[in-house]
Amino acid sequence: MNNEKITVRITETGKTMEVAVFSKRAEVIEVVIGEGMHSMKCALTPTRNGFAYAGSIMGREIVYERSRDEVKADLDLANPRLRGPRAR
Repeated sequence: MNNEKITVRITETGKTMEVAVFSKRAEVIEVVIGEGMHSMKCALTPTRNGFAYAGSIMGREIVYERSRDEVKADLDLANPRLRGPRAR
């Protein structure tokens, strides 16, 4: 099991925190905040300019400061067969 963690910034306070990644695609990154029974999911979607991912949980905005192109490149490196030509 791959437990990937990413660092997000809480915009209100400017502090950073590590969160666990539930699923990661170029269109949306789902993260889990907290542990155990009190954990919550949050969907981070690309901003309009595509330079970051943003989402809201319990009224607080969190930002993952990587561009959509960087995330897509990371996904291509992790699974090169995903984008390759399909066999007939």
